[in-house]
Amino acid sequence: MNILKNRISLFSAVALGFLLVSCNDPESTGWEYAPNMYNSRAYEAQTQWRANEVNPNGMNMREPVEGTVARRNYNTSFVQEDGTVLNDLMIYNTHADSLEWAAANLSNPIPWSEEVEDEGKVLYQRNCQHCHGAKGAGDGKVAAIYKGVPNYSSDALSSISGGHIYHVITHGKGRMWPHAAQVLPEERWKIVHYVQRLQLGS
Repeated sequence: MNILKNRISLFSAVALGFLLVSCNDPESTGWEYAPNMYNSRAYEAQTQWRANEVNPNGMNMREPVEGTVARRNYNTSFVQEDGTVLNDLMIYNTHADSLEWAAANLSNPIPWSEEVEDEGKVLYQRNCQHCHGAKGAGDGKVAAIYKGVPNYSSDALSSISGGHIYHVITHGKGRMWPHAAQVLPEERWKIVHYVQRLQLGS
């Protein structure tokens, strides 16, 4: 019995000691089990506290790959079925407020073919159908909630140009968000071919 009392007394004394120590400094956070989380290192931009043993000379930033160009100045090419390479076809850096210019001046640089239209259909199904519907009637599942999706084969939209469609895919219009980050320029023009098929109601 005395041994049990002694153990209880010892445990109580140790617990009281911990309690008194922990209350010693009201500003103290106590023991830090993960000090890096409490006292994180302050980093300068583009630096790191551990030596970089991967990049040459310990650099954190690498030079761009040879031949890299700024995105706004990119040049692309399209190879036709006969092997002819058409260069600089996808350059389009006009701003979002130039829809009228795009509608009047941009034409599809990719020649129509059944293969191209089929590729455009697949891209349309991946990126557009959920809103615009399988036949472009504006009856996709998202359109049931997200109102205002147009019908491509309607009288008002059956004659809009490829440049107009391309611009809207690139910059968005109304409630439609821009898709330039999701769809490459060449892919947008292929979608244009398929959308123009839908404009005919077929």
